[in-house]
Amino acid sequence: MSKTYETILVDVADKVATITFNRPEKRNAMSPQLHADVMAVLEALRWDPDVNVVVFTGAGSAFCAGMDLKQYFIENKDNATNFERIYRDAVEWRGRTLRYYPKVTIAMVNGDCFGGAFSIVEGCDLAFAGDDTRFGLSEINFKLFPGGSVSKTLANLLNPRDALFYALTGRPFDGREAARIGFINASVPAETLKSHVMEIASEIAAKDPEAARATKDGFRLALEMSWEASMDYCLAKQDQLTYRQKGGWQDQGIGDFLNKQYKPGLGGHESIDGNG
Repeated sequence: MSKTYETILVDVADKVATITFNRPEKRNAMSPQLHADVMAVLEALRWDPDVNVVVFTGAGSAFCAGMDLKQYFIENKDNATNFERIYRDAVEWRGRTLRYYPKVTIAMVNGDCFGGAFSIVEGCDLAFAGDDTRFGLSEINFKLFPGGSVSKTLANLLNPRDALFYALTGRPFDGREAARIGFINASVPAETLKSHVMEIASEIAAKDPEAARATKDGFRLALEMSWEASMDYCLAKQDQLTYRQKGGWQDQGIGDFLNKQYKPGLGGHESIDGNG
């Protein structure tokens, strides 16, 4: 992408876009400008045919230290209207935008991840961290609580005992513990984190993007539906996928399997196209 942003860096290669939070002097804490920049770039990438996967990471030694407390809370404490606007932006992209984003999203948690950054990790489809990465809900340590979208993040993703333990004590925990309690998919040695995540991102980027989008939609929306509604939705989604692919999953996906060109579970259709 040719456009530059004040608080983030954006790189696109091989169908994978990497968004890097770029406030290392503030441990990549989220400022109002960072929220605006991320919302703008996500809107641009949404329509970019050269991007199938979006990876989030941080510059320097931190992923994201949460909200910039001074810019977010203190500078707006006497301006309710401005605070409401910033609050809406902050919640929107980490919640609804990421959750229902048409491209696959991955959090590559390369360093400290605190407070509001939890919602970035939860909003992404997949998340990986270094073994020694520090996570923490430190709000209670300064007489606050995990507000905004963070309380919903905990309820969506964590076992109640784990969520309340870390929210009530404010104790930090590492990547191994984050994986154990299900907050991330896995932790790996820090020096292999980038290669590990990019390998997975490339693998997913080679899949059919419409099939990946339907996979996300079917899962996310099924969480909110009854059995009957989910069955109807997925049938309609299958018809939509057929239309968008112009019959691709039937004529090529299943057709090539029946012609013994690949074996699902042992290989993917992308290998036929030379993309995998």
